[in-house]
Amino acid sequence: MSESLSSIDRALIAATQSGLPLVPKPYHALAAQLGLTAEAIMARLSAMQAQGMIRRIAAVPNHYALGYQANGMSVWDVVDAEIDRLGAQIGALSFVSHCYRRPRRLPQWPYNLFVMVHGLDRDEVAHKVAQIAALLGEAGRGQQLLYSSQILKKTGLRLV
Repeated sequence: MSESLSSIDRALIAATQSGLPLVPKPYHALAAQLGLTAEAIMARLSAMQAQGMIRRIAAVPNHYALGYQANGMSVWDVVDAEIDRLGAQIGALSFVSHCYRRPRRLPQWPYNLFVMVHGLDRDEVAHKVAQIAALLGEAGRGQQLLYSSQILKKTGLRLV
């Protein structure tokens, strides 16, 4: 990927590696920093997203700081023929922060759907996971709930 990056792409990635500026108009701040217009910044980020260079532009909250002390990754063995449809429904639930399909690693790891749920405590997370189980119905053949044991630093796109 790094071979196909323009000098503007490289400068934009370098300027946003630690996140967007925490100001009312972050694209304008980036534009001033890089000598471009805010419209050019937004157009380039949109193009990079359309090309698959970046997945999304979003806030990354610290759930612990917001009071969500229980963070559970629920992993599911979902019937392959149903995973896309059901995954879209689960990903749209208001309490799901991440929902994605991954390949199984049989025989040790039969799970192909990963769903991150946050709660004020483990009981709240378990209740939300029960709602997911109900939505999956018989297409959900098995699951585990794995709780976070530490906070990991979340980062965006980085140039090496």
